[in-house]
Amino acid sequence: MTLLISFVLTMVVLVISIAIHEFSHAITADRLGDPTPRMQGRITLNPIRHLDPTGTLMIVLSSMAGFGIGWGKPVQVQPRFFRNVTPRAGMGIVAAAGPVSNIILALLGAIVVRALVGSLALPGLFAGNLSLAFLSQWIIINIVLALFNLIPVFPLDGYSIFVALLESFRQDWSLRLARLWQQQVQYGPLFLFLLLILDWQMPAISPIRWLFQGPGQWLIGVFLGG
Repeated sequence: MTLLISFVLTMVVLVISIAIHEFSHAITADRLGDPTPRMQGRITLNPIRHLDPTGTLMIVLSSMAGFGIGWGKPVQVQPRFFRNVTPRAGMGIVAAAGPVSNIILALLGAIVVRALVGSLALPGLFAGNLSLAFLSQWIIINIVLALFNLIPVFPLDGYSIFVALLESFRQDWSLRLARLWQQQVQYGPLFLFLLLILDWQMPAISPIRWLFQGPGQWLIGVFLGG
């Protein structure tokens, strides 16, 4: 597979996957009673409505580098409009919708792969035709997006999911930890940046590297039949 084809495939998969990820946040908030995403035109699968300028630039640059990373425009949510759930629980549900959508997309890709070629190892997929290369990129990128967004650090989805889970236990220790976690929210972007630097400079002790090489590789192997 040439570099140009790899670049195009990575770009296409990232744009589609991120758009569906953000749409999933929006439609979930809408179903819970928050009209904000609908008022802002986010209840759509049109990627243009979900792309963030800086995140899109990162998609282009990282795709050129061959690995692919980027982000979409955050969906604005107002928890006070939620019905039948507490604001915190609703935020957890909305946050979880993004990574869940990526896992579903990866699963759908795996089903198509199995239907086309049966059980093949990852190298075999990349050595195959363009459709198989696209499907393998589709599966890998969506698994990476799901796992990365599950890191419980603000502004990633994992932050809201983690806090909602802690509060759902309704125990003194979990409520204290939830409050403590929320108090550190302003440091979230800095902490995430430091995690990325650690992954770049010292991959042997990087939690992100462990996440992708442990659970990530296992999921990719399961989905691709390797």
